[in-house]
Amino acid sequence: MKYILVTGGVISGIGKGIIASSVGTILKSCGLHVTAIKIDPYINIDAGTFSPYEHVVPHITDAIQEWVMKQARISVDDDGVEPQVCVIELGGTVGDIESMPFIEAFRQFQFKVKRENFCNIHVSLIPQPNTTGEQKTKPTQNSVRELRGLGLSPDLIMCRCTTPLETAVKEKISMFCHVEPTQVICVHDVASIYRVPLLLEEQGVVRYFCQRLNLHVETRPRKMLTKWKEMADRSDRLLEHVSIALVGKYTKLSDSYTSVIKALEHSALAINHKLEVKYIDSADLESTTLQDEPVKYHEAWQKLCSSDGVLVPGGFGVRGTEGKMLAINWARKQNKPFLDANSTEFNPESKHPVVIDMPEHNPGQMGGTMRLGKRRTIFKSNNSVMRRLYGGFEYVEERHRHRFEVNPELKHHFETKGLQFVGQDEEGERMEIIELEGHNYFVGVQYHPEFTSRPIKPSPPYFGLLLAAVGKLQSYLNKGCRLSPR
Repeated sequence: MKYILVTGGVISGIGKGIIASSVGTILKSCGLHVTAIKIDPYINIDAGTFSPYEHVVPHITDAIQEWVMKQARISVDDDGVEPQVCVIELGGTVGDIESMPFIEAFRQFQFKVKRENFCNIHVSLIPQPNTTGEQKTKPTQNSVRELRGLGLSPDLIMCRCTTPLETAVKEKISMFCHVEPTQVICVHDVASIYRVPLLLEEQGVVRYFCQRLNLHVETRPRKMLTKWKEMADRSDRLLEHVSIALVGKYTKLSDSYTSVIKALEHSALAINHKLEVKYIDSADLESTTLQDEPVKYHEAWQKLCSSDGVLVPGGFGVRGTEGKMLAINWARKQNKPFLDANSTEFNPESKHPVVIDMPEHNPGQMGGTMRLGKRRTIFKSNNSVMRRLYGGFEYVEERHRHRFEVNPELKHHFETKGLQFVGQDEEGERMEIIELEGHNYFVGVQYHPEFTSRPIKPSPPYFGLLLAAVGKLQSYLNKGCRLSPR
C-alpha cells in the first residue's frame, strides 16, 4: 500500500480536497486502484452529527494509524480489488491545536510503513498583494518550517496562487524549503476545478510519484484524462443557466452542503448548463420570520419562487423544519422539480407520527446510532422515473446516514394520494424512494445520492432534478435515457 498524505498551511480552505482528488484522478487514469480518506481533526465525537458551526478539541495516535491502515484496504471499485494507493487529506491547518495528534500520528506512521510507501504533499498559499503584485514566499517558508518541526518533510509543495508561479519565486521556495525546483508545483487559479488534474499532470506529478513511490505504471495517462479535458473544456463554454433553490438549515456556511453542491454541478455540466444555487435558510420561510424580519422573509420567498427547481437536504433537529415543509409544499403545488436529498425528523411527541425512530437504533443519542453505509434499494415499479434514471436495474446501492424513517403503517395512505413508494429496502418494509404521480419531478430518497456523484457520472436523482428544471426530463426518458447530441 502506498500512502500520500495531503496537509495544508497558512490558511484553511487552501484547496487540500481539490489537490487530493486531483492526485487520485490522475493516478486512477494510470490504471491504479486508488482510495481516499478525509480526516476531520476531531476525536471522541461523531464529527458528522454536530452542527457545522461547532468545533471540538482532542487526542491518541495508535488508534489513528490503525484506523487509516484498515480503511485504506477497503475496496472502492466495482471489481472488488484492494486499493494500491491511498490519498489522505488531513483537514485543518498545520499548527492548529486540533491537528496536532494527527500530525504526530503520521510522523510515526511514515516510519511504520517505510519511506518508499509514504509521501507528503503540502499545500500552501502564495499571497500576491495588489499594492506590489509581488508573489510572497514567506508564509510558505514558515508553514514548511513548522511542518518540519513537527516531524514531517514535504515531498511536494503545491503552491496556491492567483497567477502562475514565477521562475524566481519557484527557485526561492526550492532553496528555502529544501526541495528540488521540480518538487514545487504551481496550482494557480483556473477557470474551473476540473482543470486542476490536468495542471498537475502537465507538471510531471505522475512521473514523480512513479519514482518516489516505486510505482510501475504508464507515466502518460491519456485515455481517461482526454475525457476529463473534454469535460473541462465544455465547462468553460457553458452559456445557459439553471437555478436551484437549496433550502436548508446551515446555509450561512456553504461548505456544509459541499457534496450536495458538487452533485448539482456534475448534473448541470452533463446537461450543458451553468449552475446557480440560491441558498435559503429554511427558518426564513416561516411565519415567525414574517413577524420579526419581514424583509428577510419576503427575500427568501422571492428566491424560492424564482428558481427552476428546489432541493431540500437533510438536517437534524426541529429548527427550520417548518420552513422546509413550506418549501416542499410550494414545489408540489407549483409543479416545480423537487428533490428531498435524505430523511428528516419531526416532533417526537406527535400523536400521528409520519417519520419515526428506527426501532433498532437508540433514540436520544446522536453518535454511532444511525443506519450507516452502503445499503441496497429494490425497485418495486418497472416504469418509475427513478428506475429509468438509474438505468433500469432491479436495485441500486447507495450510502445511508439516518436514524429516522417514514412510518410503514402510513404507506397505504400515502399511495392512495399518489405518493408512490417506488423503492424499498431488501425486507420490503422501509421507504427508500418516493415519487409523486402527475408531477413534473417530485422525488424523495432516504439515502444520500450526492455521496456517489462524480463529474463524469452524475448522481441519477440529481441528474433527474436538473433535467426537469430545464424542461428536458421527458425528452431524455422518451429517447431511452440519452441526451441530444451536443
